Amino acid sequence: MATEVLGFIGIGVMGHSMCSHLLDAGYEVHVYNRTKAKAEGVIAKGAIWEDSPALVARAADVVFTMLGYPQDVEQVYLGEGGLISSSHKGEYFVDMTTTKPSLSIEIAKAAQAAGCHSCDAPVSGGDTGARNAALSIMAGCEEEVFNHLLPLFRIMGKAITYEGGPGMGQHTKMCNQIVIAGTMGGMCEALLYAKKAGLDAQKMLDTIKAGAAGCWSLDNLAPRILKGDYQPGFMIDHFVKDMGIALEESRQMGLCLPTLALVQQLYIAMQGMDYGKLGTQALVLALDRVSGSGCFKEA
Repeated sequence: MATEVLGFIGIGVMGHSMCSHLLDAGYEVHVYNRTKAKAEGVIAKGAIWEDSPALVARAADVVFTMLGYPQDVEQVYLGEGGLISSSHKGEYFVDMTTTKPSLSIEIAKAAQAAGCHSCDAPVSGGDTGARNAALSIMAGCEEEVFNHLLPLFRIMGKAITYEGGPGMGQHTKMCNQIVIAGTMGGMCEALLYAKKAGLDAQKMLDTIKAGAAGCWSLDNLAPRILKGDYQPGFMIDHFVKDMGIALEESRQMGLCLPTLALVQQLYIAMQGMDYGKLGTQALVLALDRVSGSGCFKEA
């Protein structure tokens, strides 16, 4: 594995840290990002800049992508001058974006036809997990592909699970986002309630997270809210996209997921308030505005 050349496309909030860990592990990493300025940090650490995804594909043995939306993934992988058309036999492609399971399956078929390997490996843990190399990674691919990639996954994450064939990593991520939708709503409502009731919000958090209410959002995002920090570990715009994918998949399976649908509508309302670029914890601002309580304000 140490001799493999890596590629990384998508140097954003999380991608920057993930790419940095690969560089720190001693790998040669070729990078591309739509905005080169965002990649300057990893370039300063030794990453090699390429002017297109095609050039990354030609240079690397394993290419990771961490993009924004399904249309971005489709263009980068399947578009003219994309990764698949620029690949070489035996190359590995790992999409860590949260995207449509059906698209991951389509990419897997295209990669196989080109003599390559692909894996959908979405992650959970936000900017904190990426920064601390503690991401949860959910892999969908052939098992031998997963085993080949596992040493690289271990550089970026801690909870790494083989979920099954192509698309199964994305389906697992949808389950993750469904749970988060409910816990985010509950966490923000609890903080609003605590403030209005006159509780010491930090003491309340310390109390309830030690019991059955304990969850990642309470540990990592509630403290940001109390500091007035609404910058994204994970952007509202991207969360709305993820919830939309989960709802689309659930409709195709004949499932009714009313909690997910309600939380998505709340976040869509936040986009209408021009909060789409804030972190998901900013939901508390919308709930505060609806209640007219004035307990929370954007910093």
